[in-house]
Amino acid sequence: MQYTEIPRISKPIARVVQGTTMIGSDLNEAQSFALLDQIFDMGGNTLDTAHVYSDGESERIIGRWMQTRNLRDKVVIITKGGAHSEDRRRMTPFDIASDLHDSLARLKTDYIDMYLLHRDDVNIPVEPIIDTLNEHIKAGRIHTFGASNWTHQRIESANNYAKANGLEPFISSSPQFSLVESMDEPWPMCLNISGSTGADAREWYAQTQMPLFAWSPLASGFFSGRFRRDNLHTFGEREWDEVCVRTYANEANFQRLDRAEILASEKGLTAAQVALAYVMNQSMNVFAVVGPHSSEKFRMNIEASEVQLTQEEMAWLDLRSDSR
Repeated sequence: MQYTEIPRISKPIARVVQGTTMIGSDLNEAQSFALLDQIFDMGGNTLDTAHVYSDGESERIIGRWMQTRNLRDKVVIITKGGAHSEDRRRMTPFDIASDLHDSLARLKTDYIDMYLLHRDDVNIPVEPIIDTLNEHIKAGRIHTFGASNWTHQRIESANNYAKANGLEPFISSSPQFSLVESMDEPWPMCLNISGSTGADAREWYAQTQMPLFAWSPLASGFFSGRFRRDNLHTFGEREWDEVCVRTYANEANFQRLDRAEILASEKGLTAAQVALAYVMNQSMNVFAVVGPHSSEKFRMNIEASEVQLTQEEMAWLDLRSDSR
């Protein structure tokens, strides 16, 4: 496992981050404890969760696991609040405080290492949002904060205000990014920086080197081998299958999958490992937020994060070039 440091977080942060949407939903508590034990033993000390995951069960189970194992001081917790509901967008100071206090109670901790705002509301100025998050930093409830599914322009505007007023800025960002291009939002108000439409954002992240926690870098299982051109009609309404087919299953992305499989065969890897290596070999400061249900797949993700690809291979994989 590769690690790096982020200001205001006293622990090393793993480059491969375990996402936890499955904890409390697909996996019960005993299964979740076993998976978290195995991931931690492999060096996976960084977990990504959220106030809304599994209606709060993800955070509750993680909290009980850390308490039972006495690991709070060794685990980096990234959690998210401010996700919008069916009724309204939730980005007021009250909403942020409410979600944060819920998360602290569920996680059985008095601080969050990195707190991310799960969505944005462009109708709310950035100033009160930065002010609110700085109040929670001063109170010790969060050590640092970032944005998930925010445009880089909004982040830059917020950080300009923070700098001008001697306040802590957004330290990180978490958009969706992968080898394939997105045809649709996987869920409402999600932001991706893949493909030609994300070029300006990727250039900004490359220049600033802001830590980028790329969620769904394997495109909801598109590179698993389960999804083929001739079998898409066989997938039902299971959420992740529906998301994958609706969001990524077009001809250009199948061509990217074909090339990932070719390169994988040559390198003794899987297509998913090649796709993750593509994400990790960017000039941006990328962390991969993955969501495997097994320790073996997490181990394979660690291996993929250490694979070196040439610029020619990268251009060939994403269809910018027909030669490598």
